[in-house]
Amino acid sequence: MFCKSLRAYCSCIEYLVSFVGRSISVLMPMIALVIAFEVFSRYFINAPTIWAYDLSLFLSSYMAALGGAYAQQKRSHINVDILYISVSTQTKAVFRILSTFLAAFFMCIIILVSYQKFQEAVNFNYRRMSEWAPPMHHFWLMLISAASLVLLQNSSDLIKDLFRLFTGNRLFPKVNENDEAADGH
Repeated sequence: MFCKSLRAYCSCIEYLVSFVGRSISVLMPMIALVIAFEVFSRYFINAPTIWAYDLSLFLSSYMAALGGAYAQQKRSHINVDILYISVSTQTKAVFRILSTFLAAFFMCIIILVSYQKFQEAVNFNYRRMSEWAPPMHHFWLMLISAASLVLLQNSSDLIKDLFRLFTGNRLFPKVNENDEAADGH
């Protein structure tokens, strides 16, 4: 029963992070369209926009920040392979657990600071210092959401790593031999 609850929690987190990660992929073509429109406007009809730079900046920020949890899920972040690949599976789990706690601490700081900035942006109607001057509150809300997603993904990773460390087994059985190399668990 306990293992089933852990699997259900981890599966829900994995689904949510995967859904958000895949959903934000639509931002890349949107960024390309905004930039292409700006180039066309500026160089072909000699009428540059006041909004294209800010919008492309926001969209790329959203994509990078909200993609962080998905990158964590896919183990796409930088790893010190020279040390990591030469240790046992149990030691790898310990390394991942330590990294998870460090990342969680950093994400908590980001959430706290972003929440303060969000409140200031709403209370004082902060705007980006540009000609277009869009409001900034949405940016801080996005950072809170992105850091929260990373925390959720880290909690799922932590559960799987602790399970592996204490039981010697994987929380989710391997489907094939490539799974262990792919997910690090």
